[in-house]
Amino acid sequence: MSGQSALSFSGVWLLTVVLGVAQVPAPPEWSQWRGPNRDGISRETGLLREWPSGGPRLAWQATGTGTAYSSFSTSGGRLYTLGARDDVEYVMAFDRATGKKLWETPNGRRFRNEQGDGPRSTPTTDGNVVYAFGGSGELSCLDAASGRKLWSVNVVQKFGGVTPYWGYSESPLVIGDRIVLNAGGRRASIVALNKTDGSTLWQQAGDEAGYSSPVLLRTGSLQQVVFFTASRGLAVDPRDGRLLWTHERASNRTANIATPVVRGNRVFFSSDYGTGAALVDVRAAGNFATANEVYFTRDMRNHHASSVLVGTHLYGFNSSILTAIEFDTGTMAWRNRSVGKGSLIYADERLYLYSENGVVGLADASPTGYVERGRFQLKTGGSPTWSHPIITNGLLILRDQDRVYAYDIRAVH
Repeated sequence: MSGQSALSFSGVWLLTVVLGVAQVPAPPEWSQWRGPNRDGISRETGLLREWPSGGPRLAWQATGTGTAYSSFSTSGGRLYTLGARDDVEYVMAFDRATGKKLWETPNGRRFRNEQGDGPRSTPTTDGNVVYAFGGSGELSCLDAASGRKLWSVNVVQKFGGVTPYWGYSESPLVIGDRIVLNAGGRRASIVALNKTDGSTLWQQAGDEAGYSSPVLLRTGSLQQVVFFTASRGLAVDPRDGRLLWTHERASNRTANIATPVVRGNRVFFSSDYGTGAALVDVRAAGNFATANEVYFTRDMRNHHASSVLVGTHLYGFNSSILTAIEFDTGTMAWRNRSVGKGSLIYADERLYLYSENGVVGLADASPTGYVERGRFQLKTGGSPTWSHPIITNGLLILRDQDRVYAYDIRAVH
């Protein structure tokens, strides 16, 4: 090969490499409750393998989110959450890079309770709009850039919904042209609203609302929306609300909170208050489906935090003890007191742990045993830190009521 040919070849090779790097898609954004797939898993990589003493670098700190247990979603460089001041709840947007508040919009009456006031749910982003559900039942659609309210429906007023004792906590699920929600009314328990104008597409009576958020299950050509209501796990057809199957054993009569975990045609339900967890196997034929219990265990009693499924194992808090169990069998792999009772998410081979007392931890996501890779302590207020963490653009976002912290967890800057 001549020198000129070799040079030309090298140039083509370099261009190909550069273009190849440029064409690597960015990981999906944390656009809703528990991330892009509602499973607590971030697809971001290149994160710190261990934390230095005192934790990773604080990129920014902000105030102004108000009173709430709501977490964050993110899209287009903005962070979205809910909070309350005085007698009003608000939907809010912050600049992801700096923590500067960009806008806030009123979203109904402030929910009040002795376990903490304000909203509990996480906004859902969908293109250029954001959907937010307040603690007193106000569901709103807002322009993502400006916060202008496009429409609003109060499910208590419209459907006769009964506000749960600890407030509406569900995060809206968008499926195609509709939002599916557990309104918890006698006339309309589970409802589907047109996402464009909030009009009712269908409604079905029955269960009071739980504190869990729904997830999507696909079995062949049949889509199913899985709910954990106040009394049971169930699935409906998002097209018409038709009840497909139910499962009651993992439900308690106090508070069903954890989001169901889905893999393939199997669904994992878990609740605390002395109850436990069940794995059900869902089979579909045409427009019909059945669910059969695979196992029931008391080794994974999720309270306010859901488990995450990594590989063959679930990692979650069995009441206050971090525990790993095999998803398909329920066999316990290990348990550890870790940071204490809290919530967790997963990214880049690590579990990110956030205790209700403000302890933040990093640990291996491994079925062979608990190995901690760092921890630090936030100075918290008097309320438990029940707002779950998120990871976005190399930042770990943590909230303690009115205070928000963004930690830079990238390995390379």
